[in-house]
Amino acid sequence: MERPFLQSALRELQVFLRSPRFWATFGAVVLIFWVTGPYGTSQRLAAVPRLGFWLVLHAVAWGIAIVTIVVVNTLFAHRIPSLFGRMALGTLIAGVPVGLATEAISLLTFGGTITPSVLAESIATGLLLSALFCGLTFMTMSSKQAQALSPAPAREERAEVLLLRRLKPENRGAILHLTVADHYTEVTTSRGRELILLRFSDALEELGPTPGLSVHRSHFVADAHVEKLLRGDGRLTILLKDGREIPVSRSRAEAVRARWGRG
Repeated sequence: MERPFLQSALRELQVFLRSPRFWATFGAVVLIFWVTGPYGTSQRLAAVPRLGFWLVLHAVAWGIAIVTIVVVNTLFAHRIPSLFGRMALGTLIAGVPVGLATEAISLLTFGGTITPSVLAESIATGLLLSALFCGLTFMTMSSKQAQALSPAPAREERAEVLLLRRLKPENRGAILHLTVADHYTEVTTSRGRELILLRFSDALEELGPTPGLSVHRSHFVADAHVEKLLRGDGRLTILLKDGREIPVSRSRAEAVRARWGRG
């Protein structure tokens, strides 16, 4: 898988894991199963072992379901416009591994024999459990989670410049320029300049809706910081509003001229 896909999926997964609503829903479901003791667990297990059984089973099942939903959502974000539709597809795909995983936990706890009919029943149960988990998650999802699971173009209008969180409060202003400085990235904003321990490629991914261009493998320039384009010795450079000159790589020259005028 490509790195942007993995990063997008991990960001969406983090939204779930950091959500109090998600954990509250998970805890409530585990509590209900523990108290009611369905599938004969109230007769076969004492209170404490029964709590452990349902806690492990739900943790595994919810983990599989949520990871599957996030992966499916990332893969089909631009093909299936409905968030509910993508979650429904994720539910169907997650049903098989959820069923097999829960059956394995049951066999380890209570023993038994694996037969085709048992496997078929487990998969059917997995589909029901996966649908339950996904439905509860969808109903209790906060607006922030729904926004995070929306396709990227729909999020861009509200996107946050995450890079600013890494800066000192006094330097948090409009991003003007990024440049590589050894293992650091130098960030210039409308309020100051600061070195942060972050790879340049990662810094670019945290720019959010900042309008500008990556003009060189070591430089990003925001629209607001461009004074004019310069040409000398056959090389194109950008004169910034603070007086610095930034080189433009040959592969980016045409894009730079198209955006900021011919140099």
